[in-house]
Amino acid sequence: MATHITDTVRPVEAAAVMELLPARPRLLALGEPAHGEDTLLGLRNELFRQLVEDEGYRTIAIESDCVKGLLVDDYVTSGTGTLDEAMEHGFSHGWGAFAGNRELVRWMRAHNDGRPESEQVRFAGFDGPLEITAAASPRQTLTALHAYLADRLDADLLPCTAETLDGLLGSDDRWTDPDAMMDPARSVGQSSEAGRLRLLADDLVALLDTQTPYLTTASPRETVSARETASARETASARDEFDRARLYGRTATGLLRYHHWMADTSPARMTRLCAQRDLMMAGNLLALAERGPALVNGQSAHFQRELSTMQMWQGPVRWWSAGALVSARLGDAYAFVATALGTIRHQGVDTPPPDTVEGLLYALPEDRCVIDPRRLATALGDTPPAPRTSPWFGYAPLDPAHLADRDGIVFVKDAT
Repeated sequence: MATHITDTVRPVEAAAVMELLPARPRLLALGEPAHGEDTLLGLRNELFRQLVEDEGYRTIAIESDCVKGLLVDDYVTSGTGTLDEAMEHGFSHGWGAFAGNRELVRWMRAHNDGRPESEQVRFAGFDGPLEITAAASPRQTLTALHAYLADRLDADLLPCTAETLDGLLGSDDRWTDPDAMMDPARSVGQSSEAGRLRLLADDLVALLDTQTPYLTTASPRETVSARETASARETASARDEFDRARLYGRTATGLLRYHHWMADTSPARMTRLCAQRDLMMAGNLLALAERGPALVNGQSAHFQRELSTMQMWQGPVRWWSAGALVSARLGDAYAFVATALGTIRHQGVDTPPPDTVEGLLYALPEDRCVIDPRRLATALGDTPPAPRTSPWFGYAPLDPAHLADRDGIVFVKDAT
């Protein structure tokens, strides 16, 4: 069997990954089995640099807050702020502290310096403004969308004033209470104010959509607030500002929907929350794909095509991941390459059992390799290897039952 597996092995290079795909995908996702591992982040950076330089990819997105990511995009494209500021304020989940992410942002800025806009690489976060135990207030995105429209359209077209939004939003502490994750009664998501905000957010997004032909070419009217906005993004095109407004609209409506289900008391509560998060991710990924070829990196579970499952305190939870949603829309224009690890010894993940996929790959002489998962599945025959168990909650091993659903596997023998 080892001989057959050896036949599927290629060196870890962008060209080896692309050879597994029928054509260059519009959206190429590199999944990771664990967050924050220096070895994996370094490998990601190496592959992404090659794919940018050799395959023409022009966006790099990671599983981080999509709104905070705008600060990083400003830094890598125009040098706004400093690298330290971008890392501190442009990431969620603590991802800005990872050396691999810092190196990625540093490289992107150096790559873009002096290049015309058409050749620059953009940065994006594709997650919503969500943490494990809390969700952001919709204030920032909802008021930013309102301000964008107010600066460009007649006031009579807007469904409300900024003061109305402010009054309905109230204190941000009401929205960000971490206790609401475990206690629906603490959530304001189904209050009368939240209900009105959902309708107003929908109306604002509809107004944005109906004015698309004008807004993609229009500049802010000459008001104080408009001039301040223009000063902060003086090199941005009307299309860029429109795309940001679309992001604000997606995020505001997504957050309001997420908060609504945080207040839910039914058994389906966690299913709806997990599904809503991945739906927000999918919306951001599809928007990036509209802009041009994009590379994305995050936990493999968000990129898989099969149904996602998780055992939680309320019982089993099942939902479709962002990758499944995007794949249904893009077809072959979406590709998912999973990363697999042999060991993460500093996290208690030791040498994999020989009867698992990771164990079979660990026996190969290569420390790193690219695997064709479909040929691997064929080589393994009708009896798939045993699933690998993990002593660390943060690590997700390969599912042997779904090898052929991946477009590629990058295997790393040891994380250090």
